[in-house]
Amino acid sequence: MNLPSRLMPSRRLMMLSLASVAAALPIRAKVGNVEIGACRSIDDFAKAADFGFDYLEPPAYFIAGMTDSAFAAFEQRVLASRIRCKRCNRLIWAPDLPRLMVVGPTVNLDVVTAYLGSTMDRCRRLGAEIIVWGSPASRKVPEGFSQDEAWRQIKAFLQRAGDVARSKNVLFAIEPIRRGETNTLNSVAETLRMLDEVKHPNVKTILDNNHMRAEKEDPEIVLKARGQLVHIHFSSPASGWPKLPDADPDDRRLFGYIKQIKYHGGISIGDSARGTFEDDAAASLAFFRKELS
Repeated sequence: MNLPSRLMPSRRLMMLSLASVAAALPIRAKVGNVEIGACRSIDDFAKAADFGFDYLEPPAYFIAGMTDSAFAAFEQRVLASRIRCKRCNRLIWAPDLPRLMVVGPTVNLDVVTAYLGSTMDRCRRLGAEIIVWGSPASRKVPEGFSQDEAWRQIKAFLQRAGDVARSKNVLFAIEPIRRGETNTLNSVAETLRMLDEVKHPNVKTILDNNHMRAEKEDPEIVLKARGQLVHIHFSSPASGWPKLPDADPDDRRLFGYIKQIKYHGGISIGDSARGTFEDDAAASLAFFRKELS
């Protein structure tokens, strides 16, 4: 049923309502040395700023695929804002495979390195400090291919990625991802073993509480990751924006270890989390303030 025009809210009233919600949120979400962000598309950049987040974490592959004019326009929007895209994720995505595979019989590290250089350059111009390599398909070992050779290929890739990252003044961070999505670097513990072999100062790790939950990895691994952990993805057990402090008992332990190591870095609401800034931002920021204080 269509409402008479006199009963419909005006655009001005709707904008005032949104402004009042934003005004009730903190200007900065940061708690101590931990900044709070959200993994979302560049379309949500203005919302991340308006609703009090410290940064937006967009997909790097999308930034890489933008035309020069579209990227220049977005860069200007970012530079005019109080926040930046301090982290970027989804470095290599489906449309770029198999060209950018890092394991298997068709790997071409020169092609991959060229992509890393141009992509990290763009991300850095948007304020990126950390480039997250999750990209499970890019590191999935083909059936019948040697796991030992794949491990060596990943090491070689990470050395190249670290060198590119150093030249762009960013960190390159591995995201451990559950076995349901890929078959390498599934846990923080396994990723730490890889880092021990790579030994590159610009290659580090992140953790994602949902992947840890799927792998049944004890949150105490955070203590072992001290010095290598540079970023965190976090969402509720039901893949929503976090709101309830006791949704998973291990999450309370996880925050305890995060505080114990005096973690400096960012925590982003995961890109798979269902929710919106309008409906969920205030409650999620309150959750993080409580758990980190």
